[in-house]
Amino acid sequence: MRLLRTIFLIILTVTVCTSCGSSKKASRKKTTTTKRTTKRSTTPRTTTKPDREITPVVPDLPTSKSGVEIYIETYAEIAKEEMELYGIPASITLAQGILESGAGKGELVGKARNHFGIKCHKEWKGQKVYHDDDERGECFRKYSLDKFSYRDHSLFLSNRSRYLSLFKLPKDDYKSWAKGLKKAGYATDPKYPNKLIGLIKKYELYRYDGEVLGKSEDEYEKVLDKADQHTVESGETLYRIAKKYDLTVDQLKEINGLESNEIFVGQILFVKSLKRDY
Repeated sequence: MRLLRTIFLIILTVTVCTSCGSSKKASRKKTTTTKRTTKRSTTPRTTTKPDREITPVVPDLPTSKSGVEIYIETYAEIAKEEMELYGIPASITLAQGILESGAGKGELVGKARNHFGIKCHKEWKGQKVYHDDDERGECFRKYSLDKFSYRDHSLFLSNRSRYLSLFKLPKDDYKSWAKGLKKAGYATDPKYPNKLIGLIKKYELYRYDGEVLGKSEDEYEKVLDKADQHTVESGETLYRIAKKYDLTVDQLKEINGLESNEIFVGQILFVKSLKRDY
């Protein structure tokens, strides 16, 4: 009897252990399945279209202005004021400023507000900076405000005898002013007049001359056709021009403020309106 009870207990123990093992295996299998299901659910399939199929809405942006145009807008009023006070065409002043200062981006403007590359010279008592130009470490004038550079440019031209002939030219004759500046020694670049004229034409700077003089653009274009002026042509001399208009060479030189007999092709000379004074 005791033997039968022992056998029964052994069978029962084996049965229970077997059931536990099966339960654990089932549990592990179930857990693994659950993990796999969870992993799939956290990575859903995307239904968004590719970016290349999306057309973005971009607002219309204003066209950016060039550095030259910004420079002109900034200093045009100052140039016109200088023209009213000193008689230098605003178109010439602006074109020189653009060319000499790199439209305000040049080093001399940055450190000295010097728009026209005017050097110190003996009479200058103001502030100075040193800058490499034709030679190393040359002395240039320094200004506290940009408008003072423009005013000094007007004084520089109007107070020097070698520029006197320019002020005898029509105030809206930018071509003769450009050529006259080179002839008077303002710049050493042989293409200096053409560069100024090119800027004036490209950006229509002559319209500022017209505004000061109260002339329309059509009136400005006709200025070179006035009967009291003569445009110098190739091969002409002062003697030939004077004789043509019944003047002496000395009279012609005095009318136009010329200090020598040198003239250049395209130069505008007064020949009639002032002839009556003799």
